[in-house]
Amino acid sequence: MRYSVFAAAMVAVFLMLAAPTRSLAEEPGPDATGEAVMTGFQQGSKDGRFEAVLTFKGHPRSRILLLRNPDRVALDLFDTVSAAPVPAPADPKAVVDMRQGLVSADRFRIVWTLKATALPVAETRDEDGRTILTLRFERTDGIGFANAAAVQGVPITSEAAPKTTAPAAPGVFTIVVDPGHGGVDNGARGPAGTLEKEVNLAFALALRDALAKDPKVRVLLTREDDRFIPLTERSEIARRAKADLFISMHADSIRYRDIRGATVYTLSEKASDTLSLEIADSENSADRFAGPEWRQGKPEVFDILVDLTRRETDSFSEHFAAELVDAFGDHQIRLIKNPKRSAGFRVLMAPDVPSVLVEIGYLSNDEDEKLLLKKDWREDTTSAISRAVLDFLKNRTPVASGR
Repeated sequence: MRYSVFAAAMVAVFLMLAAPTRSLAEEPGPDATGEAVMTGFQQGSKDGRFEAVLTFKGHPRSRILLLRNPDRVALDLFDTVSAAPVPAPADPKAVVDMRQGLVSADRFRIVWTLKATALPVAETRDEDGRTILTLRFERTDGIGFANAAAVQGVPITSEAAPKTTAPAAPGVFTIVVDPGHGGVDNGARGPAGTLEKEVNLAFALALRDALAKDPKVRVLLTREDDRFIPLTERSEIARRAKADLFISMHADSIRYRDIRGATVYTLSEKASDTLSLEIADSENSADRFAGPEWRQGKPEVFDILVDLTRRETDSFSEHFAAELVDAFGDHQIRLIKNPKRSAGFRVLMAPDVPSVLVEIGYLSNDEDEKLLLKKDWREDTTSAISRAVLDFLKNRTPVASGR
């Protein structure tokens, strides 16, 4: 089945208007307090991009500002003093000039005036007791910069930086696997103390390995370690990758302690039952950990465009969900009663990517918690999911090749 040319064009407009254009999202953790000292500062061209690397003793609170007329990138460092010489930008093709200095008693600012329009991508890491902040400038156009500049004061972290992925090879399908929760968001906790975010990641990695055996399948993960990613960014990762399928992995805790087994959820405006509604409400609340820029609603154009594409996407999602339930049954994976359900999960709202949320078990149940920690059961479960994915992809054309 193919999208109409008009629908495909409107989806492209939606992606341009609705997708986040900023690359930085979360505020540093609660340990990011006290005064930091900048001990090193290097900048210049690397791999054809401008890059600045700042080294700190301590954990600085930082944020990015995009300024217009002329286009500039400003880095604010709070409660930070500089003890490092500031080098010249040394990349005249990317940066016209750079200024730095105190803008208030507790804020040190570095400003780069852009020669070529670009958006900043930042990441931080700890190394030998130091904090290293790397700021890269990724080329964009004037519209992209203007859209990004509309939202100001986005705190720095590496946890929600958009993933840029090379297009899949011709004839290769892209599957995005989403380990739910992560970072400050632990998700559910089992009676024995098992954290859902750890279970989800273990299953996602196992599923990636199972699917990677097929040369016609490329698997991407929304996270490969313990980091927080907002719900909207998870689905945006699938969109940017032109994914053929999005699978979000979970192992929730619910108030019905005797309920156990796998469940497959698809998106719907109205929940299919009370349990589905409660789980969707719980999952959607994960964005309480996100900054305000990630909690913004989509523009009104979303309601128009979703009608053009949602019907076909929903059909594909329902088709895969049914195949997955059958695969679980064939592998003797325990299922709850009525295992195929639906609710308004925010993480499934990509209008053009077939998406499901899989509850592989419920950590609120003692027996499920034990199973979720068993390697052989994990491998059997991911084998069933892998089979369902490959069956779903039969007789389909990869999105990147055109539907």
